[in-house]
Parts: sequence; C-alpha cells; structure tokens
Amino acid sequence: MKPGERRNEILQTLAAMLEEPQAEKTTTANLARRLELSEAALYRHFASKAQMFEGLIAFIEETLFTRINRILDERADGLAQVESVLALLLAFSDKNPGMTRVLIGDALVNENERLQSRINQLHDRLEATLRQSLRLAASGGGLSPAVNPGTCANVLLCYVIGRWHQFAKSGFKRSPMAEWEQQWALLRP
Repeated sequence: MKPGERRNEILQTLAAMLEEPQAEKTTTANLARRLELSEAALYRHFASKAQMFEGLIAFIEETLFTRINRILDERADGLAQVESVLALLLAFSDKNPGMTRVLIGDALVNENERLQSRINQLHDRLEATLRQSLRLAASGGGLSPAVNPGTCANVLLCYVIGRWHQFAKSGFKRSPMAEWEQQWALLRP
C-alpha cells in the first residue's frame, strides 16, 4: 500500500461500521477484526481511537466547507446560498449515514470530550455561515427587516440537526432529503 492508504482504509472501515443501524460497539478490537489487522497495527497509524474519530471529523469539515465555499462563491443571492447550504447538509447526511452519527455526536458517546467540542465548533461554523448568508439577503432586500439573521440561522441549523437525528434514530430509513422542497417552502424566511 502507498503511504496514507492504510490510514484511509481504517477511516473508511470505521465509517462503514457506524453506518450499521444495529452496529456492534465501535471498539478498536472490532475495527481491527474487520480490517484483518492487529490492534497494534491500528495504533501504528493512529495514536488512539479518538484520533481516528478526529480523522472522520476532519473529513467532514473539509468536505462540507469546500462545497459551502463553492456555493458562496457561485451564488450572489443570500437566500439562494442558504437554500443550497441546507440542501448540501441534508444530502451529505443522506449519502454518509456513518458520518451522520458523528455529526449528531451519537458515535462520540463515551469517547474523549474534545471530540464533542469539535463537533460543537463545526455546528457553530455552520450557523455562522447561514447567518452571514442571511445578512447578505437582508442587505439586498431579500429578507424582511423583521427577520433576525442570527435567530433565523439558529432555527435553520436546528432543523438540519433534527433531520440528522431523525435519520440516525430511524436506522437510516427516514431520509433527511425527504420532502425537502416542501419543507424549504415552509422554512424560507
């Protein structure tokens, strides 16, 4: 294997384990067994299980914010930015069920608390992005002056997190994208 390939394989296998609705406990022993490696071999690539989860979080951040930045660059209208960012967040979850469990913190229970702090920071960055797009919409007259961009951004992020939870708790049966257009029509500020 080329350098970094085994590391990626470990992260992909961890994500696949998290996609199983009735997943066995995510332990390094179970992960090693799936990869047909020893636990010692895992620890040659990652110092701890927390570091493996940090790798998944880094992947989520890089993927989402690369695409979000592209949306912000391509769309001048603030409300179009908000709609596209929300659709991206829901679609990412739909395509990456294991990552959804990381995004809602479900996979991080009983793990190092800094992992949940990092997810909280990710949520804060997403909310700040929505708030900025809503401010842009307000400055262009596309948002009623009665709408507070900060409050609205929080409500929209809570909607997304709720859809992520619903998806995970349904055993990945209730798609976060289900009825998106109709729900956006109700949510649109």
